Amino acid sequence: MFKGTGTALITPFNEDLSIDLASLKKFVRFQIEGEVDCLVVLGTTGEAPTINENERNKIIETVVEEANGKVPIIIGTGTNDTKHVVELNKSAEKFDVSGLLIVNPYYNKGTQQSIIEHYNYIAERTSLPILLYNVPSRTGMNVLPETALRINQLCKNIVGMKEASGNISQIAELISMKPDDFLVYSGNDDQTLPIMALGGDGIISVASNVFPKEISGLSSVILKNDYLSAKKINNKYLKFMNLLFVESNPIPVKYAVSLLGLAKNTLRLPLIQASEKTMSLVESEMKSLRIIYAEN
Repeated sequence: MFKGTGTALITPFNEDLSIDLASLKKFVRFQIEGEVDCLVVLGTTGEAPTINENERNKIIETVVEEANGKVPIIIGTGTNDTKHVVELNKSAEKFDVSGLLIVNPYYNKGTQQSIIEHYNYIAERTSLPILLYNVPSRTGMNVLPETALRINQLCKNIVGMKEASGNISQIAELISMKPDDFLVYSGNDDQTLPIMALGGDGIISVASNVFPKEISGLSSVILKNDYLSAKKINNKYLKFMNLLFVESNPIPVKYAVSLLGLAKNTLRLPLIQASEKTMSLVESEMKSLRIIYAEN
Protein backbone atom coordinates (compact mmCIF):
# COMPACT_ATOMS: atom_id res chain seq x y z
CA MET A 1 0.00 0.00 0.00
CA PHE A 2 2.76 2.43 0.98
CA LYS A 3 6.17 2.68 2.55
CA GLY A 4 7.03 5.51 4.93
CA THR A 5 4.56 7.68 6.82
CA GLY A 6 0.80 7.43 6.82
CA THR A 7 -1.01 10.03 8.90
CA ALA A 8 -3.87 8.78 11.07
CA LEU A 9 -6.01 11.84 10.33
CA ILE A 10 -7.97 13.71 12.96
CA THR A 11 -11.58 14.59 12.10
CA PRO A 12 -12.16 18.36 12.50
CA PHE A 13 -15.46 19.35 14.12
CA ASN A 14 -17.22 22.69 14.31
CA GLU A 15 -18.22 24.08 17.69
CA ASP A 16 -21.72 22.63 17.18
CA LEU A 17 -20.01 19.21 16.69
CA SER A 18 -20.85 18.98 12.99
CA ILE A 19 -18.05 17.91 10.61
CA ASP A 20 -15.84 20.87 9.69
CA LEU A 21 -15.30 20.06 6.02
CA ALA A 22 -13.49 23.33 5.28
CA SER A 23 -10.86 22.54 7.91
CA LEU A 24 -10.67 18.93 6.69
CA LYS A 25 -9.81 20.14 3.19
CA LYS A 26 -7.19 22.52 4.56
CA PHE A 27 -5.77 19.76 6.74
CA VAL A 28 -5.45 17.31 3.84
CA ARG A 29 -3.51 19.95 1.89
CA PHE A 30 -1.26 20.50 4.92
CA GLN A 31 -0.49 16.78 5.06
CA ILE A 32 0.25 16.47 1.36
CA GLU A 33 2.47 19.54 1.47
CA GLY A 34 4.22 17.82 4.38
CA GLU A 35 5.08 14.96 2.02
CA VAL A 36 3.33 12.15 3.85
CA ASP A 37 3.05 8.91 1.93
CA CYS A 38 -0.52 8.00 2.82
CA LEU A 39 -3.66 9.28 4.56
CA VAL A 40 -5.48 6.98 6.99
CA VAL A 41 -9.04 8.19 7.51
CA LEU A 42 -11.63 7.31 10.18
CA GLY A 43 -9.39 5.43 12.54
CA THR A 44 -9.04 5.86 16.28
CA THR A 45 -7.47 9.30 15.83
CA GLY A 46 -10.40 10.28 13.61
CA GLU A 47 -12.95 9.49 16.37
CA ALA A 48 -14.62 6.98 14.05
CA PRO A 49 -16.93 5.41 16.67
CA THR A 50 -18.80 8.71 17.00
CA ILE A 51 -19.30 9.31 13.28
CA ASN A 52 -22.44 8.11 11.49
CA GLU A 53 -22.55 6.59 8.01
CA ASN A 54 -23.66 9.75 6.19
CA GLU A 55 -20.84 11.68 7.84
CA ARG A 56 -18.37 8.91 7.00
CA ASN A 57 -19.27 9.09 3.32
CA LYS A 58 -18.89 12.87 3.26
CA ILE A 59 -15.51 12.68 5.02
CA ILE A 60 -14.20 10.03 2.62
CA GLU A 61 -15.50 11.93 -0.41
CA THR A 62 -13.87 15.16 0.81
CA VAL A 63 -10.48 13.56 1.51
CA VAL A 64 -10.45 11.70 -1.81
CA GLU A 65 -11.33 14.84 -3.78
CA GLU A 66 -8.81 17.02 -1.95
CA ALA A 67 -5.99 14.47 -2.19
CA ASN A 68 -6.74 14.11 -5.91
CA GLY A 69 -4.72 10.92 -6.33
CA LYS A 70 -1.52 12.36 -4.84
CA VAL A 71 -1.30 9.79 -2.03
CA PRO A 72 -3.00 6.48 -1.21
CA ILE A 73 -6.01 6.70 1.09
CA ILE A 74 -6.85 3.97 3.59
CA ILE A 75 -10.21 3.89 5.37
CA GLY A 76 -10.77 2.56 8.89
CA THR A 77 -13.81 0.27 8.94
CA GLY A 78 -13.27 -1.95 11.98
CA THR A 79 -16.01 -2.60 14.52
CA ASN A 80 -16.85 -5.50 16.83
CA ASP A 81 -19.74 -6.55 14.56
CA THR A 82 -18.41 -8.58 11.64
CA LYS A 83 -21.38 -7.92 9.35
CA HIS A 84 -21.26 -4.19 10.10
CA VAL A 85 -17.62 -4.14 8.97
CA VAL A 86 -18.72 -5.68 5.67
CA GLU A 87 -21.33 -2.92 5.27
CA LEU A 88 -18.76 -0.20 5.99
CA ASN A 89 -16.39 -1.79 3.49
CA LYS A 90 -19.06 -1.67 0.79
CA SER A 91 -19.54 2.03 1.47
CA ALA A 92 -15.79 2.64 1.21
CA GLU A 93 -15.64 0.74 -2.08
CA LYS A 94 -17.77 3.45 -3.70
CA PHE A 95 -14.80 5.82 -3.50
CA ASP A 96 -11.34 5.79 -5.05
CA VAL A 97 -9.50 4.46 -2.01
CA SER A 98 -6.48 2.20 -1.77
CA GLY A 99 -7.43 -0.06 1.11
CA LEU A 100 -8.99 -0.68 4.50
CA LEU A 101 -7.66 -0.65 8.05
CA ILE A 102 -9.62 -3.07 10.23
CA VAL A 103 -9.06 -3.29 13.97
CA ASN A 104 -9.57 -6.68 15.59
CA PRO A 105 -12.92 -7.03 17.40
CA TYR A 106 -13.10 -5.26 20.75
CA TYR A 107 -15.25 -5.89 23.84
CA ASN A 108 -16.69 -9.18 22.54
CA LYS A 109 -13.27 -10.66 23.33
CA GLY A 110 -13.14 -13.87 21.30
CA THR A 111 -10.25 -16.24 20.68
CA GLN A 112 -7.37 -16.37 18.21
CA GLN A 113 -9.48 -18.71 16.06
CA SER A 114 -12.46 -16.36 16.16
CA ILE A 115 -10.19 -13.52 15.01
CA ILE A 116 -9.13 -15.66 12.04
CA GLU A 117 -12.75 -16.42 11.14
CA HIS A 118 -13.77 -12.77 11.58
CA TYR A 119 -11.16 -11.52 9.10
CA ASN A 120 -11.72 -14.41 6.69
CA TYR A 121 -15.44 -13.60 6.52
CA ILE A 122 -14.67 -9.93 5.86
CA ALA A 123 -11.90 -10.52 3.33
CA GLU A 124 -14.12 -12.77 1.20
CA ARG A 125 -16.59 -9.91 0.84
CA THR A 126 -14.40 -7.04 -0.36
CA SER A 127 -12.11 -6.47 -3.31
CA LEU A 128 -9.98 -3.94 -1.43
CA PRO A 129 -6.66 -4.73 0.26
CA ILE A 130 -6.87 -4.92 4.05
CA LEU A 131 -4.47 -4.04 6.86
CA LEU A 132 -4.99 -5.75 10.20
CA TYR A 133 -4.80 -3.44 13.21
CA ASN A 134 -3.59 -4.85 16.51
CA VAL A 135 -4.08 -2.55 19.52
CA PRO A 136 -4.66 -4.70 22.62
CA SER A 137 -4.84 -1.70 24.98
CA ARG A 138 -8.10 -0.71 23.28
CA THR A 139 -9.53 -4.06 22.18
CA GLY A 140 -8.66 -6.36 25.09
CA MET A 141 -7.32 -8.91 22.57
CA ASN A 142 -3.82 -9.41 21.21
CA VAL A 143 -3.40 -10.68 17.65
CA LEU A 144 -0.44 -13.04 17.89
CA PRO A 145 2.11 -13.22 15.06
CA GLU A 146 1.08 -16.73 14.08
CA THR A 147 -2.56 -15.61 13.96
CA ALA A 148 -1.75 -12.65 11.70
CA LEU A 149 0.24 -14.84 9.34
CA ARG A 150 -2.45 -17.52 9.28
CA ILE A 151 -4.94 -14.82 8.27
CA ASN A 152 -2.57 -13.67 5.53
CA GLN A 153 -2.27 -17.24 4.23
CA LEU A 154 -6.05 -17.65 4.10
CA CYS A 155 -6.85 -14.19 2.73
CA LYS A 156 -4.61 -12.91 -0.03
CA ASN A 157 -6.16 -9.44 0.10
CA ILE A 158 -5.01 -9.08 3.73
CA VAL A 159 -1.65 -7.58 2.93
CA GLY A 160 -0.23 -6.22 6.17
CA MET A 161 -0.65 -5.09 9.73
CA LYS A 162 -0.57 -1.96 11.86
CA GLU A 163 1.11 -3.17 15.04
CA ALA A 164 0.32 -1.13 18.15
CA SER A 165 0.78 -3.81 20.79
CA GLY A 166 3.82 -1.94 22.10
CA ASN A 167 5.57 -5.30 22.43
CA ILE A 168 8.81 -4.99 20.47
CA SER A 169 9.67 -8.67 21.02
CA GLN A 170 6.34 -9.73 19.53
CA ILE A 171 6.75 -7.36 16.57
CA ALA A 172 10.29 -8.61 15.97
CA GLU A 173 8.94 -12.16 15.91
CA LEU A 174 6.23 -11.17 13.42
CA ILE A 175 8.76 -9.51 11.10
CA SER A 176 11.12 -12.50 11.32
CA MET A 177 8.31 -14.90 10.35
CA LYS A 178 6.40 -12.95 7.72
CA PRO A 179 6.66 -13.30 3.94
CA ASP A 180 8.44 -10.44 2.18
CA ASP A 181 5.22 -9.00 0.74
CA PHE A 182 3.40 -8.77 4.11
CA LEU A 183 3.64 -5.15 5.27
CA VAL A 184 4.21 -4.21 8.91
CA TYR A 185 3.65 -0.66 10.16
CA SER A 186 4.38 0.75 13.57
CA GLY A 187 1.21 1.92 15.29
CA ASN A 188 3.15 3.89 17.90
CA ASP A 189 5.22 6.95 16.96
CA ASP A 190 7.78 6.29 19.68
CA GLN A 191 8.50 2.83 18.21
CA THR A 192 8.90 3.86 14.58
CA LEU A 193 12.69 3.66 14.65
CA PRO A 194 13.07 0.22 16.26
CA ILE A 195 10.23 -1.36 14.26
CA MET A 196 11.49 -0.04 10.94
CA ALA A 197 15.06 -0.96 11.85
CA LEU A 198 13.82 -4.53 12.33
CA GLY A 199 12.35 -4.48 8.83
CA GLY A 200 9.02 -2.71 9.22
CA ASP A 201 7.68 -0.70 6.31
CA GLY A 202 6.63 2.54 7.99
CA ILE A 203 4.44 4.24 10.56
CA ILE A 204 0.75 5.04 10.79
CA SER A 205 1.34 8.17 12.78
CA VAL A 206 -0.50 10.44 15.19
CA ALA A 207 2.39 12.90 15.50
CA SER A 208 2.42 13.59 11.76
CA ASN A 209 -0.89 15.39 12.22
CA VAL A 210 1.25 18.13 13.78
CA PHE A 211 4.56 17.87 11.93
CA PRO A 212 4.10 15.73 8.80
CA LYS A 213 7.34 16.77 7.14
CA GLU A 214 9.43 15.77 10.14
CA ILE A 215 7.83 12.33 10.60
CA SER A 216 8.00 11.74 6.85
CA GLY A 217 11.66 12.68 7.08
CA LEU A 218 12.20 10.17 9.87
CA SER A 219 10.68 7.26 7.97
CA SER A 220 12.47 8.31 4.78
CA VAL A 221 15.96 8.22 6.29
CA ILE A 222 15.26 4.88 8.00
CA LEU A 223 14.23 3.39 4.65
CA LYS A 224 17.60 4.60 3.34
CA ASN A 225 19.35 2.90 6.31
CA ASP A 226 20.60 6.29 7.52
CA TYR A 227 20.26 5.49 11.19
CA LEU A 228 22.45 8.36 12.40
CA SER A 229 20.02 10.89 10.92
CA ALA A 230 17.07 8.81 12.15
CA LYS A 231 18.35 8.86 15.73
CA LYS A 232 18.72 12.63 15.64
CA ILE A 233 15.16 13.17 14.39
CA ASN A 234 13.72 10.57 16.74
CA ASN A 235 15.47 11.98 19.79
CA LYS A 236 14.41 15.52 18.95
CA TYR A 237 10.70 14.69 18.70
CA LEU A 238 10.37 11.75 21.11
CA LYS A 239 9.18 13.83 24.07
CA PHE A 240 6.43 15.38 21.97
CA MET A 241 5.40 11.99 20.56
CA ASN A 242 4.92 10.74 24.11
CA LEU A 243 3.04 13.87 25.19
CA LEU A 244 0.40 13.05 22.58
CA PHE A 245 -0.54 10.03 24.69
CA VAL A 246 -0.57 11.45 28.23
CA GLU A 247 -4.35 11.45 27.77
CA SER A 248 -6.34 9.21 25.42
CA ASN A 249 -5.64 9.81 21.74
CA PRO A 250 -6.81 12.04 20.04
CA ILE A 251 -7.33 14.40 22.99
CA PRO A 252 -3.80 15.91 23.04
CA VAL A 253 -3.30 15.92 19.27
CA LYS A 254 -6.59 17.77 18.72
CA TYR A 255 -5.29 20.54 20.98
CA ALA A 256 -1.90 20.56 19.22
CA VAL A 257 -3.54 20.90 15.81
CA SER A 258 -5.70 23.74 17.11
CA LEU A 259 -2.54 25.62 18.10
CA LEU A 260 -1.48 25.43 14.46
CA GLY A 261 -4.79 27.02 13.46
CA LEU A 262 -5.74 24.02 11.33
CA ALA A 263 -8.80 22.79 13.27
CA LYS A 264 -10.79 23.62 16.36
CA ASN A 265 -10.08 21.90 19.67
CA THR A 266 -13.46 20.16 19.54
CA LEU A 267 -14.13 16.51 20.32
CA ARG A 268 -17.26 14.43 20.55
CA LEU A 269 -18.24 12.72 23.77
CA PRO A 270 -17.19 10.42 25.32
CA LEU A 271 -13.94 12.32 24.65
CA ILE A 272 -13.41 15.80 26.11
CA GLN A 273 -10.80 18.52 25.74
CA ALA A 274 -7.38 18.03 27.29
CA SER A 275 -6.77 19.09 30.87
CA GLU A 276 -5.05 22.40 31.56
CA LYS A 277 -1.91 20.49 32.57
CA THR A 278 -1.79 18.56 29.31
CA MET A 279 -2.46 21.68 27.23
CA SER A 280 0.37 23.47 29.01
CA LEU A 281 2.80 20.59 28.40
CA VAL A 282 1.86 20.27 24.74
CA GLU A 283 2.08 24.01 24.07
CA SER A 284 5.40 24.32 25.90
CA GLU A 285 6.98 21.51 23.90
CA MET A 286 5.65 22.86 20.60
CA LYS A 287 7.30 26.19 21.42
CA SER A 288 10.51 24.43 22.38
CA LEU A 289 10.50 22.64 19.02
CA ARG A 290 9.60 25.91 17.25
CA ILE A 291 6.47 24.37 15.78
CA ILE A 292 4.74 27.42 17.23
CA TYR A 293 6.31 30.54 18.65
CA ALA A 294 5.90 32.38 21.93
CA GLU A 295 4.11 35.71 21.66
CA ASN A 296 6.35 38.74 22.02
